[in-house]
Amino acid sequence: MQIRRGVEVTGITADDDGVDVQLAGGGPVRARYVVGADGGRSMVRRSADIPMVGPDASRSSLIAEVKVAGEPVQQGKVDARGIHGLYPMGDGMVRVVVTEASLGPATEPTLADLRQALSDVFGRDFGVHSPTWLSRFTDATRQAELYRKGRVLLAGDAAHVHSPTGGLGIGLGLQDAVNLGWKLGQVVQGVSGGDLLDTYHAERHGAGERALKYTMAQSLFQKADPRQEALRDLLGEVLRVDGAGAPIAALITGLDVAYDPGPGHPLLGRRMPDLDIATGAGPARVYGLLQRARPVLLEFGGPELELGAWAARVQHVKATYDGAWQLPVLGQVAPPTAVLVRPDGYAAWVGEGSADGLAEALATWFGKVGR
Repeated sequence: MQIRRGVEVTGITADDDGVDVQLAGGGPVRARYVVGADGGRSMVRRSADIPMVGPDASRSSLIAEVKVAGEPVQQGKVDARGIHGLYPMGDGMVRVVVTEASLGPATEPTLADLRQALSDVFGRDFGVHSPTWLSRFTDATRQAELYRKGRVLLAGDAAHVHSPTGGLGIGLGLQDAVNLGWKLGQVVQGVSGGDLLDTYHAERHGAGERALKYTMAQSLFQKADPRQEALRDLLGEVLRVDGAGAPIAALITGLDVAYDPGPGHPLLGRRMPDLDIATGAGPARVYGLLQRARPVLLEFGGPELELGAWAARVQHVKATYDGAWQLPVLGQVAPPTAVLVRPDGYAAWVGEGSADGLAEALATWFGKVGR
């Protein structure tokens, strides 16, 4: 495998057999598939003509890490414009976030822009200098209509842009990548057909849409407004009720994501808990079994299961677990007798005293026998 660094992609051209990736200063590179993980202004997405839909920006903010004149002191303010703050980070560096007076242009901001915005809000610019980085973000919320278009796929900010409110962006992008990675690997290796990649859009587009709704709701509270503050206080009272905050916490962390493989046990389509289990090789953690990015069939008693032709593709672990099965949001559920765990940690099949449906799940997710 060849890794190219510092290379600019200027466009792509896709056909039924592959994708030509155009590079600045060089000829095209032919690929079977291309994953655009190149940010909110994704060249891959634009070249593939995949629309982004959603509300335009209503305000913009500057964010930077800089040095200031004198001893760094934490500053914070919320006004009708938005949230502003300076936060010492050690070694003389200060993280600065300041909302601009008007929606900024889609260009890289300058140190002069930052100084002006700080002066507008605080009456002084704190002598900011020597930025290690400086950027502008907005509350625009858009999502790609398609996460897959033929041999072109999108992940992370290339597939969805939103306010950084709540810190969902990194987790959202990583879940995209992990969901897609093992599926694309199986397709490229010939284990599964290309239709497995359709499940990437089916699963991740809905999860992204829900997360984006949360960031839009949160952004409403990021400025001083009596009506919004009244709503925030009301929601605060609601969330103080026992258990009321659990669904929000699960949404922020992504632990509430549930895919829809069909009816069955409550664990089906949800993230497998990271249980401390006992195996024939000694104690283990479930997530430790997933480090090789291979699916795992966990057998917790009940009828003995056979993987047959899938034994070379799926790790089979017989284990015991005596604790409660606790799932985010749902709470305690009935213990299953077996679980087929995908490489991304989600349950593809759950046994409830029989092997019914196991062969079908293996074929759906890990390729048909003889492929």
